[in-house]
Amino acid sequence: MKIKFGIAAAVVLLTSIAVSCGAKKDYLVTIKTSYGEIKLVLFDETPLHKQNFIELAKAGRYDGTTFHRVINEFMIQGGDVNTKEGTAPSAEAMIPEEIKPHNIHLRGAVAAARTNNPQRKSSECQFYIVQGKVWTEQELTLDQGKLHQYLRELLSLPEYQELRQEIIELQQNGDTEAIEAKMQELQPVIEQEFQISLTKEMPESRIQAYTTKGGAPHLDDEYTVFGQVVSGMEVVDAIAEQTTDNMDKPVQDITLEIQLEEMKRKKITKLYGYQYPEKP
Repeated sequence: MKIKFGIAAAVVLLTSIAVSCGAKKDYLVTIKTSYGEIKLVLFDETPLHKQNFIELAKAGRYDGTTFHRVINEFMIQGGDVNTKEGTAPSAEAMIPEEIKPHNIHLRGAVAAARTNNPQRKSSECQFYIVQGKVWTEQELTLDQGKLHQYLRELLSLPEYQELRQEIIELQQNGDTEAIEAKMQELQPVIEQEFQISLTKEMPESRIQAYTTKGGAPHLDDEYTVFGQVVSGMEVVDAIAEQTTDNMDKPVQDITLEIQLEEMKRKKITKLYGYQYPEKP
């Protein structure tokens, strides 16, 4: 059953979720895989995504889907109900975005996949779990777009031909880590040469979070984060490390099954350490 979000339906849904927010229970979500179990909670403040996920899980539609896109130190993506059921994705069934500035892509964040669309609407079923990595402050505040633009200009200058050849050799060897290190090393050179700043602003809270916990900061403010892993990140790590093809699809299928357990919120906090936000 696909969910359509008309105005009336949205009002009813929001009302029902608001009532449940006052309840003392919540759903603990368990994703079962051959590598172990991943447990997560879904956010009350993203009611459309939460309800959509719960309804798909209750109907068993996620069971038998796979983690079909896996990128180590980035994320694992799954839940493609359409492929499992032989149906086409529906633009009508996409979920309106519920992007919140404080719900960022930290390690363990659960978010909705989406195709490119100006409204940033989410897929009707696909989700991903962030594995990510720990970043340095320089990596977080370096404007990569401007860096690449001015690096090309720098390498076109006669006095930087040796540097150009060095980077070409690194590319030919596929040494991405050395390339990234070299580009960061060149930041002050480019800034001085062209009298520009390659630094972009980022809230201090995000810098603190990504330099300690880690995650995927480049996805922030573009995709809806609607949940958080509370147990089983070692399983996420194990899945992320699997061998993939050139489309990032695991060579061996990693199927999943989702179970919901209604549990007192205090018990979820006691067992898994997840702190529910205080009510306004």
